[in-house]
Amino acid sequence: MQSKQVSIIAAVFFSLMLVSSVAKAQETGSEALWYFCPGVGLYDYEGDQEVADGFVLTARLGYDFTQMWSLEGVLTLAPSLDVNDVGFTEIDPVTGQTITGRRNLADFDSTWGAGLSIDGLYHFTRWERLDPYLALGGGFIFFGDKVNDSDLHASVRAGGGVMYHFNDMWAIRADGRALLFGSDHAEANSVIDAALVWTWGAYVPPDISATGSDGPLDSDGDGLSDDEEAQYGTDPLNPDTDADGLSDRDEIRTYSTDPLNSDTDYDALRDGDEVLKFETDPLKRDTDGGGVADGHEVLEDGTDPLNPADDLMLVELYIQFDYDKSVIKPQYYSDIDAIGKVLNRNPDSTAVVEGHADQKKASSAKYNQKLSERRAKAVVDYLVTSAGVDKARLKAVGYGFSRPKEKPDLVNGNPANRRVEVYIRNASDDMGMVEKPTPAENK
Repeated sequence: MQSKQVSIIAAVFFSLMLVSSVAKAQETGSEALWYFCPGVGLYDYEGDQEVADGFVLTARLGYDFTQMWSLEGVLTLAPSLDVNDVGFTEIDPVTGQTITGRRNLADFDSTWGAGLSIDGLYHFTRWERLDPYLALGGGFIFFGDKVNDSDLHASVRAGGGVMYHFNDMWAIRADGRALLFGSDHAEANSVIDAALVWTWGAYVPPDISATGSDGPLDSDGDGLSDDEEAQYGTDPLNPDTDADGLSDRDEIRTYSTDPLNSDTDYDALRDGDEVLKFETDPLKRDTDGGGVADGHEVLEDGTDPLNPADDLMLVELYIQFDYDKSVIKPQYYSDIDAIGKVLNRNPDSTAVVEGHADQKKASSAKYNQKLSERRAKAVVDYLVTSAGVDKARLKAVGYGFSRPKEKPDLVNGNPANRRVEVYIRNASDDMGMVEKPTPAENK
């Protein structure tokens, strides 16, 4: 195998790892992340290849880094690949007669092949019913006999596919990949396959039988009659109206959560994940009372939402900026100075400064995202220039209005959601002496 091919595969692998690491750093949800896909398919080889088209078994192990990016390890096995033959016409040198026939391109009758590869998938509508995606990857194919003068071939894979989700746990998929490989010259082959998708850890609401013909109608079988669903505003044809992993009945009758809001306590975790996965309280934003919301502990900090002792230090700043501005007014300097003193007293500490916006009916997500980033950066810049904190210890992040602290008021606004949060790691809790600011209306 040529070293050039190995270099290409290494470059593809490195690119996939880089994309995955960047995606990992982005905000992720709390859905189940690992999935497994057994499937069957067909290898389609070019006509001048030494092996013919053949049946293939596939197995994929995938991980969702974000709503858009997945990474898959792919194992393929072709148990039997017949040798390819081609037609020929030649002149017998003795008799001068024309001879036609077919001859094998290799000195074996059949062989087998096994492949191992990694694919990066870019989803367009992940977790919608129909989930199309593009794929790019690379790997190696090993043959039981030498094919085109080598039993090991590097392959670059490009293509795409589509999944059809029956629910959060089960789906089917169809894939196609073009394969570029060959030891002497590039060969454009392909593989197509269909597979079953199982996402472990995903929750499927129980199938609750609808009320019998003598009782009230329950069209979706969620344990609430259609008349009750009309009162609550839930969908009588969908057992989990807000798609949070809990049935409408369980939300109303068992957990007292909002069946129309997937995150009742606004802690960035779905109600179903709180109950079934993390065992946190879906009605309490900070279950352990340690000061940091359950979702932030799980998604950002890597701490235990049931243990208050490991919560990061959180300081909320309700800084009132001028419209479309990120300039900090002097009356807020003392609040930020207090944070600078904590960081300077704890030289091993680091801080993440998060900007959050309030959502109104006409609010633009893109605009508020950029504005919240600028305002978080303004706090970081102040800590560096005025408090003398090393910039390497600070990070600015903006979330726009994607992570409200309380229910947004689309008409009048909710000042509690318009805030800057500072999360300090590895610092002693010496903020008790600082008077914490409270929400105020924009002026």
